[in-house]
Amino acid sequence: MRRLPAAPSRRALPSVRALPSLRALSSLRVLPVLLCAALLVPVAACATGPSLEDRGRVTASPGDSRHLTIGTAGFTESDLLARMYSLLLEHAGYRTKVISVSNREIYEPALESGQIDVVPEYAATFADWLNAKTHGHGAPSVGSPDLGATLHALRSLAEPRGLKVLDPGRAVDQNAFAVTEEFARAHNLRTLSDLGRSGIPVRLAAGDECVRRPYCAPGLERTYGIRISGIDPKGVGTTQAKQAVRSGRDQMVLTTTTDATLDDFGLVLLEDDKHLQNADHIVPVVNRARAGGGRVTEALGRLNTVLTTEDLARLNEQVDSRRRLPEDVARQYLRSKGLLPE
Repeated sequence: MRRLPAAPSRRALPSVRALPSLRALSSLRVLPVLLCAALLVPVAACATGPSLEDRGRVTASPGDSRHLTIGTAGFTESDLLARMYSLLLEHAGYRTKVISVSNREIYEPALESGQIDVVPEYAATFADWLNAKTHGHGAPSVGSPDLGATLHALRSLAEPRGLKVLDPGRAVDQNAFAVTEEFARAHNLRTLSDLGRSGIPVRLAAGDECVRRPYCAPGLERTYGIRISGIDPKGVGTTQAKQAVRSGRDQMVLTTTTDATLDDFGLVLLEDDKHLQNADHIVPVVNRARAGGGRVTEALGRLNTVLTTEDLARLNEQVDSRRRLPEDVARQYLRSKGLLPE
């Protein structure tokens, strides 16, 4: 399934991937005037479209507005990334505000129009979403495990809409599969290939769409030779799904690489050693006319050198399990990496 979001609490899009908890997004289309009201922006501002000229070719110079609005999709990881972007930009001399917009159907048009200037995104997922928006929901996927090819497709789709995709960092949030530590030790499992070679039948706790998604059950069977004996439809990365694996009802759970609660359930990820999952590296996407200049790129690029997938999982855990505020967690992390003064 890559990803029709991967876990209810993530970033999912209709027809592209299933977000677990938070990423399950509405497929409704929102009228521009409603969007303006939701963002508390004067209706007149909605007349402003993407920075396009000459039939979709962007010709204007990149902009550098001193007041920037950072969008978050409203789930923990997105909130953390948006707060880190805001703090880095403020440190670079910008004034920022962070607003929560629940789904891509709303925040992507707002990004094109300049009502939102910066959002954290996921490369392969956003590429497929823009591709479906541009060419229809039946369009073949353009996201892939190849980061270079995925970024090329994403930037080709984003540029005509007045969007600039900045460089990705090291952090990746992909679909991932976990088993209990006990199960892994008993069968000497470290990778998904190990599980396929073992021949052990596996009942998988996942979303019900896993049956047909190429990055879920069909991909596990085709790429790794894993024997999927059934799908237990408990959602992606949900507490119920993890409990089913911990109890032995199921043998494996579909979750994500930044899941912060695996240790709580005694679960470990099996390595996707044949790269079944798409390159969902975290990338900042900006409105080119307002935030496409070099200073924004430089400020946000500082995060790329430090933030890893493991870091992001730990940050998620601090918010989800320890109930800390995303802004406090984000500030402490940036200070610990020398990106903000003490």
